Amino acid sequence: MPDRAKLSSDAATYTYEQVEQAAKAAGLIVMGALHPRVADAKQLGGGTLILLGAGADFWPTLKASGEWQGDDPVDRWSLRVIGQMAQDFSAQAHFPFGGPPYAPFIDWALKSGRTFSSPVGALVHDEVGMMISFRGALHFEQEFPIPAPKGVSPCTTCAAPCTQTCPVSALNSQSFYDVAACHDHLSTVQGQTCMTGGCLARLSCPLSAGAGRDPEQSAHHMRAFHPS
Repeated sequence: MPDRAKLSSDAATYTYEQVEQAAKAAGLIVMGALHPRVADAKQLGGGTLILLGAGADFWPTLKASGEWQGDDPVDRWSLRVIGQMAQDFSAQAHFPFGGPPYAPFIDWALKSGRTFSSPVGALVHDEVGMMISFRGALHFEQEFPIPAPKGVSPCTTCAAPCTQTCPVSALNSQSFYDVAACHDHLSTVQGQTCMTGGCLARLSCPLSAGAGRDPEQSAHHMRAFHPS
């Protein structure tokens, strides 16, 4: 974590690299950054916004934490860790849960230039593909330099296996997401493959391997989505 005394005494020293290093040390990755004033982001008028999410180190870090033993471990861990980062950096923390109302993470993600709409409507990220898990964001009052994203969807050069992989076409290019069909499938014996290993359509994205997602993590999220 950063030197709290130094950060609180001299806000001008904040850099993207400092936040990125602190995120990595905490078990997170930076999934995007934007200047809300320039990007015309919802609910924010200025400063710098940095989106934080789950990468390969997130799951083992979570399992080693005190939150793992209680209810809602992912959200409680996120509140503690990102909340502490916000204090360390004199920033404001935002989370994609805890509403309504909910923070407009989809808008922020799309305007970061690193997240896009896939052919099946779900979001796709330039590093973790369709295995996206935003855990929070830090909003700084100051505008400081951030890396320029490529701003080009990886789907433009992809064969779109996500449109063909779902066993019941719940994720598809026509209706995008048939939630009822998805739940019905997950209740069957055949649907246990998705329940224990993760959504097949999301996993089919070539970039999803970049998330380093442990199947146990996917199973945890699937149980939350489709309780037995």
